[in-house]
Amino acid sequence: MDLLRFAAVGSVDDGKSTLIGRLLYDTRQLFDDQVAAVEAASARRGIGEVDLSFITDGLRAEREQGITIDVAYRYAATPRRKFVIADCPGHVQYTRNMATGASTADLALVVVDVVNGLREQTRRHACIAALLGVSQFIVCANKMDLVGWDQAAYRAVSGAVEELAERLELAAWRVIPVSALHGDYVVDQSDAAPWYDGPTVLEALEDAPAGAWASGHGTDIGGGARLPVQWVLRRPGGGRSYAGMVNGGALRTGEAVVVLPEGWRTTVTGIETYDGPLDEAPVGISVSVDLADDLDVSRGDLLAAGTKPPSVVKDVVGTVCWFSDRPLRAGDRLRVKHTTRTTPARVTAVRGRLDVNRLEIEPAVELANNDIGTVELTTAVPLAVDPYRHDRITGSFVLVDEGTNATVAAGMVGEPHLAAGAADRAPAPGTAAQPV
Repeated sequence: MDLLRFAAVGSVDDGKSTLIGRLLYDTRQLFDDQVAAVEAASARRGIGEVDLSFITDGLRAEREQGITIDVAYRYAATPRRKFVIADCPGHVQYTRNMATGASTADLALVVVDVVNGLREQTRRHACIAALLGVSQFIVCANKMDLVGWDQAAYRAVSGAVEELAERLELAAWRVIPVSALHGDYVVDQSDAAPWYDGPTVLEALEDAPAGAWASGHGTDIGGGARLPVQWVLRRPGGGRSYAGMVNGGALRTGEAVVVLPEGWRTTVTGIETYDGPLDEAPVGISVSVDLADDLDVSRGDLLAAGTKPPSVVKDVVGTVCWFSDRPLRAGDRLRVKHTTRTTPARVTAVRGRLDVNRLEIEPAVELANNDIGTVELTTAVPLAVDPYRHDRITGSFVLVDEGTNATVAAGMVGEPHLAAGAADRAPAPGTAAQPV
């Protein structure tokens, strides 16, 4: 069976945790002791029925406050597919945790409270997910029972989602009316909305293309293999091997590679794994590599296929999501963590800030907490980078505060790629047809 990674995102109190809990509960993914623990926790809080959000909200503070704080990962399987589920927090102050959960997702499960519609934090989450390379969205118009399964309320959410999807240039998307509390259209079909004839949430998840994370490693653009060197291994009797995880494309014995940022050219003479040698190492596995020449390769260097290597730069234009209470301004000094290399950097300019409601870059001289914007960085050591749209690994970085060692931003190489206004362009190719 193939594996689908998806992240549940959206604004606080829109029902993400309840929806994931319902999905796990109705597909019988829980052990009896897990169900008993959730029932006991619900009873302690005086809830008359089982609160399914407790299935993923494992921290005591989460259950006491009724909110998700940290990303909760759950694993599930049906006869058709395996799933890795990231239940992301909706509160604005935990946006950094949401970005972490979405960074490895193939698909975003966006939960919208149909009573309140598409709120600003939901738009922010959708925008961050799209910038992180997630191009498939399943939108759950939740709490339809509170509006009497009114088709007009569903259409209002669908219209807002359609405009957002076109601006974000999503590859595929659909809107499903659900009631996570009662289970309508989550796992099983229902007669609550006779005007809806589309799939349930589970059916849509089972039908969605998997493996987008692998293609986000660069395999869809033919850039060739990339191997950030994580560790240098000294072999008994002399010689060295270079360990790391393959991305960008398969790495093969006999392949010509270039060592970046130095630019030395050599050939792969051997590939080893824990299970033995390989002639070809696919994307996503950790290997150690032998080279034909005795080069001074260190942690932080990058082995890349010689055909289309990454760019080696010290001046980087990046899109960042800023997570610190202290604003980001030109002149700030930080540390950049890119693949396996960490280097000091200086912010030379803040180009602009993304308005998450209008999806337009507006002029700005600083980025406040949870802002998304475009900045220019100058690094002390050259970096081998690809645009994030081409490779999620060599195109991503984080910014670290030198004083506190706190991660203060998630970054993507390149400017935000946003389409023109919905009225100025045709619907994006591949956009899923909407039910009703």
